[in-house]
Amino acid sequence: MNEIDAILAEIRKQEFRPIYVLMGDETYYIDLITAEIKKNALKEEERAFNEMVCYARDTSVEDVVSSAKRYPMMSARQLIIVKEAQDWVKTIDQMAAYAANPQPSTVLVLNYKYKILDKRKAFYKAVSKSGAIVACKSLYENKVAHWIHDYLKQRQYDIVPKAAQMLVEFLGNDLSKIVNELEKLELLLPKGHQITPEDIETNIGISKDFNVFELRNAIGYRQLERAYQIAAHFAENPKMHPLVLTTGMLFSYFSQIMQYHVLNDHSPRSVASALGINPFFVKDYAIAAGNYPMKYASRNIALLREYDLKGKGVGAREIADGDLLKELVHRLMH
Repeated sequence: MNEIDAILAEIRKQEFRPIYVLMGDETYYIDLITAEIKKNALKEEERAFNEMVCYARDTSVEDVVSSAKRYPMMSARQLIIVKEAQDWVKTIDQMAAYAANPQPSTVLVLNYKYKILDKRKAFYKAVSKSGAIVACKSLYENKVAHWIHDYLKQRQYDIVPKAAQMLVEFLGNDLSKIVNELEKLELLLPKGHQITPEDIETNIGISKDFNVFELRNAIGYRQLERAYQIAAHFAENPKMHPLVLTTGMLFSYFSQIMQYHVLNDHSPRSVASALGINPFFVKDYAIAAGNYPMKYASRNIALLREYDLKGKGVGAREIADGDLLKELVHRLMH
């Protein structure tokens, strides 16, 4: 994140590199950096003659290099943005000679999404010296809730831990989707507001009572009736709650309980750091660890592997996912 923040700070100060290669599977940051360059590189009246946006599949490396060598018209610089540049994976080295000696008045931006540029390529080595190569990696899911809190803080909002966790459970670590939902909330809620689970339920449609987070808690606290209610709700709404995602979340949960058992220091700060959770939730894990000693937590991890396979059709072809989940929840708690 420090590298991305540094690049954004440069751009906002009108300090541009001649070439940017924005690569990796976290497309949110690729799009954000590209948007900031587009916003700051040219004035509105300069765009008509000095801004070019193209897709790699529709143009060639040679054509882009030819355009990059041109001088801007009535402007200090020109901007060229190549989207889906990963489509040039076999030909991008043809740009190495230009990258070694780029046109100073051109800002060339390559969106190399979902892939990482090969460091052995001549183009990579040239850009490393003349421009910026920014690797935009997906966050681990246990870091996303903290990211949501920081993002909202910058925009003068707060969020309670449970509400942030609901978003993570529902949207995973896809920052673009998360930001899209947070922007909806910003339109509806005043600055300074603390976003609650009720806000998430009302404005985004994620149930505050029937979600994987609540299912995990019910299982952790051994609240049988509550866990069965949530499992039944999931069974009735399989598209919203696919079994494969539910088992994956529960697998992570019991893996964290296993981690808790082997920790020497069970202080809230130590547990939160080791498990990658908000300190607010440490008490829940302590109770779950008490309810599921190491032997049972290990058994439950094996059960979750078994039902993950069943959900994928291995050994349970004629059993509905909802029935598998109800059966799984019963076995996890007995």
